[in-house]
Amino acid sequence: MKKDIHPTNYRLVVFKDMSNDYAFLTRSTVNTKETIKWEDGNEYPLFKVEISHTSHPFFTGKMKLVDTAGRVDKFMNKYKKTYKRKTVDE
Repeated sequence: MKKDIHPTNYRLVVFKDMSNDYAFLTRSTVNTKETIKWEDGNEYPLFKVEISHTSHPFFTGKMKLVDTAGRVDKFMNKYKKTYKRKTVDE
């Protein structure tokens, strides 16, 4: 194995899922500016995440509905001129 390719500055960091306030403590090298007081009374660096295993649809089994009709309308409005020209030409 190659020497000196892995970081050496591992420390305990709290990762917090902002969608449901779930937090867990683990070792990481991520840079953070915020800190949080953990359950053991110590203060640790805080890294906020958008999604974790407690809020991801794959792990929770709950799928979010996507507004596909809105997407189709946006697409049709964006390419309305091109679409009309093709249907008239054909």
